Amino acid sequence: MITELGGFAMVAAIALCVEALFGYPNSVFARIGHPVTWIGAVISWADARWNRASMSHGRRRLAGLGMVVALVGGAIGSGLLVWVAVSYLPWVVGALVAGVLASSLLAQRSLHDHVAAVASGLEMGGLEGGREAVSHIVGRDPTSLDEAAVCRAAIESLSENFSDGVVAPLFWLVIGGLPGGLAYKAVNTADSMVGHLTEKHRDFGWAAARLDDVVNLPASRLTAVLVVGAAALMPGSNGRAAWRAMLRDAGKHRSPNAGWPEAAMAGALGLRLAGPRAYQGEMVDDAYMGDGRTEATAVDIRQALSVYRAACGVQLAVVIALAALLVVMAV
Repeated sequence: MITELGGFAMVAAIALCVEALFGYPNSVFARIGHPVTWIGAVISWADARWNRASMSHGRRRLAGLGMVVALVGGAIGSGLLVWVAVSYLPWVVGALVAGVLASSLLAQRSLHDHVAAVASGLEMGGLEGGREAVSHIVGRDPTSLDEAAVCRAAIESLSENFSDGVVAPLFWLVIGGLPGGLAYKAVNTADSMVGHLTEKHRDFGWAAARLDDVVNLPASRLTAVLVVGAAALMPGSNGRAAWRAMLRDAGKHRSPNAGWPEAAMAGALGLRLAGPRAYQGEMVDDAYMGDGRTEATAVDIRQALSVYRAACGVQLAVVIALAALLVVMAV
């Protein structure tokens, strides 16, 4: 039965392999969209109707909490319906179907491709090519970035989104199957859409932002450890420096989670990431991650991607080993 914990891990391993090989096909997206776009449509609907300027701060915060509860409940319910349906299939068939469906919750291939596009943009189109490519993956104004800043932004995005877009949904897939993975994506999508410290969303997005911090806490630490391990394996990167930077700098980041993978990657590459930077015209005074050079290049992006691929490989091996162990224990 794929409803057992070993089944969860096996489905997660299948999902990793499917997503790495095929990603989320554009033809499928054009026809039916993506789970994140479905969740996003619900959030947009709730934001338009439940988050009105005429409401008091307390009521807006309560409305935001209600949205998160309804959203997570709906995600878990939808996941349970699918999980129950595939549990009636033969074990192997059910695991494959569930794995293919679960692959839509991961973003390891698309993350790699988007970050690699920044390196390619710099190599083929110079600074303007890099700015254009990085504008698709970061929220800061690309016109204010020089070449080194473009490279650092791409590496920071790779590090943080490895946690949010790959390790975290995988972690909750292993823990809770499709219901767990969908619940995580609901929380993470809500945080990305309304969890901002703007006048409009400071109260309405409070619950989404706080819950996102909690559900990402284990994955951010796991991601950092994966980066450290991968850096120790890959020529041109430094596992010991990654470990030192992680322990020294991660807690200084304004985010309780983003600093862990960013600091580990900074140490691995001998860079200094994060620090003060502008988002939508406003300066964010953040601590530096790592104590290396700030003059990053496209070569550093390529090296970061090598570390990322190795970390994804280590992650897959761990999940497969965990699935095998749990299956054997259940026999």
